[in-house]
Amino acid sequence: MNPRLAPAMFAITATAYMVAVTQRSSLGVAGVLASERFDVGATALSTLAVAQLAVYAALQIPVGMLLDRFGPSRLILVGALLMSGGQLIVALAPELGVAVLGRMLVGAGDATTFVSGLRIIAAWFPPRRVPIFVQWYGNLGQLGQVLSAVPFGFLLRTTSWTPAFLSVASLAVVTAVAVAVFLRDSPELRRAGEAISVRGVLGKVGQAAKRPGTRLGFWAHFTTQFPGTVFGLLWGYPLMTQGLGLDPAVASSLLPVIVLAGMVLGPFLGVLTGRYPLRRSNLVLICALLILVVWVAMLLWPGLPPLWLLIVLLVVMGIGGSGSAIGFDYARTFNPASSLGSASGIVNVGGFVASFTTMFLIGISLDALGIGVAGAVDWQQYKLAFWVIPGIMLLGLCGLLLSRRRTRGRMARDEGIIIDPIWVAIGRKWFGSGRRGL
Repeated sequence: MNPRLAPAMFAITATAYMVAVTQRSSLGVAGVLASERFDVGATALSTLAVAQLAVYAALQIPVGMLLDRFGPSRLILVGALLMSGGQLIVALAPELGVAVLGRMLVGAGDATTFVSGLRIIAAWFPPRRVPIFVQWYGNLGQLGQVLSAVPFGFLLRTTSWTPAFLSVASLAVVTAVAVAVFLRDSPELRRAGEAISVRGVLGKVGQAAKRPGTRLGFWAHFTTQFPGTVFGLLWGYPLMTQGLGLDPAVASSLLPVIVLAGMVLGPFLGVLTGRYPLRRSNLVLICALLILVVWVAMLLWPGLPPLWLLIVLLVVMGIGGSGSAIGFDYARTFNPASSLGSASGIVNVGGFVASFTTMFLIGISLDALGIGVAGAVDWQQYKLAFWVIPGIMLLGLCGLLLSRRRTRGRMARDEGIIIDPIWVAIGRKWFGSGRRGL
């Protein structure tokens, strides 16, 4: 098969992921309307997103196993069909329980898409270009948040719940057709996969999980991905419209800032990741600390925080989303190609475990403070609930630093690679001779 088809395969894969993100984030601008439609409070509303992300996270390792067994294009196809069915159920749901079932199907379909795309990129592009294309893949896919925030949000405001959700369901159907007809797993094979027993598949998962580099990828994804997901998928729109008092149209137009920031800076992170592979964790730490500092500044600001600080927050969360993709580069470089699906699934669990945990805790906090989503207008009360985000980030940073220490210890013992602290390496580069560790 012609390897020059790589750009076309990338375009199809990135489009499939963009549509999956549209399905995932379609609830982001519908949260207040969902609360009114189903007459529920903040905790009950959070179950819509939590159930979806819990299914997504729970299926990551099984999906990785299936990816190694059946290949990526089959999984992307099945995922698109599941998402279209789930959104159809949400569109017609007469009560919250039915809508939760639909969102769970959306989560199941979404779970197959991202890690499958990583496998296609690794198969079609040379290793040094993979980190760059992974960044482009992740950031182009996040344009789905723009689709859900702007055209989907417009449909919700101008039509109603049912036609708006039916429209996004139709996008998944179109994706399924395109994937079935055009997408190929690798230049050599239209449909890849390895016949292997269940015991063999479980063995691969266990081996991937034991590798410190895989666990480092897990914590990198855990720490940097969830703030933007929590904000864009559920709680950002209510916070801006009800907590900060912004006009709904303004709030919808601000949500895509997260995506645009990632698109601008993500490729730069990809270049640095490819050029300095031994310093990837420093990039992750910088992304995480930027998010943490700005969130703390936002929550400590006396009175309502200014619009410029909110925009800075959106930008750094977009950078963090790009930084989370570095976790998958750990999975790629610390695991054999035959286990890449399983390792990527383990990494992808990280951010979404953090996301659904944070969403649920915020919902519980808002209800405990005695404010429902439909009437929550007090920024002081919102501030108390959103301290959950810095708390979860500190947990992630502890896991990241511990797993980095173990990974570097394994590299020193098994491969003789000693990575000096970053300040030592910089001093050696500028004032010494040699470049070890850079």
